[in-house]
Amino acid sequence: MRKPNSPIRRASDKVVLLRNHPLFRHLAPPILERISAYCRRRSAAKGSTIFKKGDPGSGLVGVLAGTVKISVTSEDGRDIVLNTMREGEVFGEIALLDGHPRTADATAISDCELFVLERREFIPFLRTQPDVTLKLVEILCSRLRKTSDQVHELTFLSLSSRLAKTLLRLTENTGDLSSGRRIAISQREMSELVGRSRESTNKQLRMWQKVGWVRLERRSITVLKPEKLAEVATSSDLDRL
Repeated sequence: MRKPNSPIRRASDKVVLLRNHPLFRHLAPPILERISAYCRRRSAAKGSTIFKKGDPGSGLVGVLAGTVKISVTSEDGRDIVLNTMREGEVFGEIALLDGHPRTADATAISDCELFVLERREFIPFLRTQPDVTLKLVEILCSRLRKTSDQVHELTFLSLSSRLAKTLLRLTENTGDLSSGRRIAISQREMSELVGRSRESTNKQLRMWQKVGWVRLERRSITVLKPEKLAEVATSSDLDRL
């Protein structure tokens, strides 16, 4: 987690995050300041539960630092990961709108700093801002399309293709670094993201490590050859590395 004197703790950081989000970026600065004043800061230690499926849907959550896992538990007890939210992203838009119980669990993968925008304060504001309402609908549609894509991947793509796509998605904002793109994630958590067993996921990762595409360390994976993974991500060949 960031240190107490880190710049992320300035009040203006909430405004910056809101401004960078499609839902709020076109709003005038005074309106952004007004919304940010409603936001309440919250810390979540690694492994802690932010909310559970069925909890009251009290509002939207933004990630100031860290990574959050959105998941549901299957009937046989497996953790099915629906999404991962990183710094600069928000989740819980559905609850912000309808106030119904949460539809999934949210768990801190790492130490996190969050902000919470409560529904009881946002809804009165939303009634005065129809453009924000329309933008929120667009975002929800985008999330629905992404979920449909994930169902397609789980149903039709091989493990190697799903794993490659997931690794590339998790490293898309890390830049083109000569030393590789490191992801702070365990192999168990990675297996949950791709919806396959830990054993089969680890086996695939070790194969890629052997040919120099990734480097495996304790609770981290470094992508060394993203161009190779990109080839696999677009392939449906079940026998491919």
